[in-house]
Amino acid sequence: KRRDALEIDQLPAWFSGTDKLRSRAAAAYLRTLLLTGARREELAGLRWDDVDFQWSKLTIADKVDATRVIPLTPYVASLLAGLPKAKFKDGTLNPYVFASPMSASGRIAEPRAPHADVLADAGIPHVSIHGLRRTFSLLGEAAGAPAGAIAQVMGHKPSAIAEGYRPRSIDALRPYLAQIEAFILDKAGIKFDPTTAATAGLRLVSAA
Repeated sequence: KRRDALEIDQLPAWFSGTDKLRSRAAAAYLRTLLLTGARREELAGLRWDDVDFQWSKLTIADKVDATRVIPLTPYVASLLAGLPKAKFKDGTLNPYVFASPMSASGRIAEPRAPHADVLADAGIPHVSIHGLRRTFSLLGEAAGAPAGAIAQVMGHKPSAIAEGYRPRSIDALRPYLAQIEAFILDKAGIKFDPTTAATAGLRLVSAA
């Protein structure tokens, strides 16, 4: 059974590596994977209609249920708001958040290549895309978030064994996911003030 994951000491180099990617969408995709624990295809299929900046929520396609709704944390919101809304060649709007002109579907389809570039730049041994999901789970525990909250964000099946698992509301999940995000950013050496970001407001960038 694969157990690959990023180590805490590797986070600064990993985030630095994503900064060097030519594709902003690929960089934001990889960071959002790490910061939400979403499955690869769940996040790749994210559409702009699934992003609620007003009420800070993400609706993600779910492997177990049809969809699941998770909080949109401040840093992830800033990543998504900074991405341009891409267009297809015929001028129609590309509905996908993580757009890719190289893909027939219009969205990122093969993230392993850019992630391999990130790992190579950072000097980190192989970590799979699924390993980023595993990293979220491990760092969520290290941040002190309850196992049930971590599982719900990741879309795991409810477990009566872990802390008497019960589904939490979005508002109940929000502080835990924000706690995990802040922990990861701190360990990565990323300086981000969610208060300043909220005051400045989030603005979508339109592609020319």
